[in-house]
Amino acid sequence: MPLTINETEARVLGSLVEKQLTTPEYYPLTLNALTAACNQKSNRDPVMSLGETEILAAIDSLRDKNLVYLYYGSSSRTVKYKHMLPNVFEIEAPAVAILTLLLLRGPQTAGEMRGRADRLYEFSGIGEVQETLDELARRDDALVVKLERQPGQKESRYAHLLSGPVDAAAVTASAESTYAASPTASGGRIEQLEQQVEKLSSEMAELRSMFEEFRKQFE
Repeated sequence: MPLTINETEARVLGSLVEKQLTTPEYYPLTLNALTAACNQKSNRDPVMSLGETEILAAIDSLRDKNLVYLYYGSSSRTVKYKHMLPNVFEIEAPAVAILTLLLLRGPQTAGEMRGRADRLYEFSGIGEVQETLDELARRDDALVVKLERQPGQKESRYAHLLSGPVDAAAVTASAESTYAASPTASGGRIEQLEQQVEKLSSEMAELRSMFEEFRKQFE
């Protein structure tokens, strides 16, 4: 029977992985720290307001799936929590970063993930992101799926499959609702500009990398 997690479990798991990679000095996480990570307003879609009871229930379920375990440090009796995502699914750092982004922010394009992954993993370029996505989608137990292009999008998005098959119609309907509910045309333009900035940042990073390689030839 395939392993599946619900929305709350996805947020808990994604938050644990993110904090391990971005603030390792504070990892493993206490319940308070994990609650704050799950409910933070930045880098989360949707923003959630989970109580400790909900998070503890999610932790119990994730423990049953061997995705989370309790950690007791030698200098403290406070229980902390660690994830086992790469061990359970036998994936490397690039795939861990991609799944973390999808768990925390929902369906995204390869370009969006390239622009948002810097603190999780340093991809060489969008090509490596796409290669990682393809590998995750080709597995016998596929972990991601490519979705149809949505309103206002020039690229296809990808979604994780840790919560089971993705309801493509529901994803499209949600995107259409968000697009239609934009309060002004300027709001849509702002979103487009943000996406362009992310894309330009990604391209600049690639150009810097190419320049560094070129410069090394003359050193």
